[in-house]
Amino acid sequence: MPALFHGAWRLVLVQGMAAALCSGLLRQPYWWLPIHLLFLPAAIAMLTLHLPSWLYLSAVLLLALVFWGTVKGDVPLFLSSSAVADTVKAIVDQENAEVFADLGAGVGSVAVPLARQRSLVVDAWEYAPLPWLVTAWRCRKLSNTKVKRVSLWGCELGRYDVVFAFLSPAVMAELGEKVRNEMRPGSLFISSSFPVPEWEPESVVQIEDRRRTKLFCYRL
Repeated sequence: MPALFHGAWRLVLVQGMAAALCSGLLRQPYWWLPIHLLFLPAAIAMLTLHLPSWLYLSAVLLLALVFWGTVKGDVPLFLSSSAVADTVKAIVDQENAEVFADLGAGVGSVAVPLARQRSLVVDAWEYAPLPWLVTAWRCRKLSNTKVKRVSLWGCELGRYDVVFAFLSPAVMAELGEKVRNEMRPGSLFISSSFPVPEWEPESVVQIEDRRRTKLFCYRL
């Protein structure tokens, strides 16, 4: 039995490596590689633990609350570092901005520090229920802030001096069109990590955080 067990695990690991290799050959996004590599080993490991079924249901519900709408094409939750928030704050100050929007605000990593500048009006747009709830709670005493549980695609951008987004490469072309069509001439769009295709940024700000984040700044 032990030999059979170890043999089965070898087959599972080989399957995972083969799936990851195929993913690489098909040029899928890099984050698919660990999913292909670990999915079957993780599933087998969970079965051997004999965990109660309600635990799986609870995990699914929690993931749904955090990543709500991802299956419909919305973007997953990405968290910005404090260094990103500080840099965006400096850019907003330099722009003398009065109205700021965070598209896909998550848990308020950027929106909350900027909202603490009482002279700045902040709109935080977040569709996923649990991150929206966290941001709304963090902003509950900030009268200059509105936390809106609406998809960013329903946001009208014309009123904002500066718009910030940390989304996904998959939506940047479409978001770039929305920004061009709606934002006022002279206003500024900042994209964290992901550039807008076929649009030359006015500047690119390199941040010395763990991800070595780049902020792509586009002047309308």
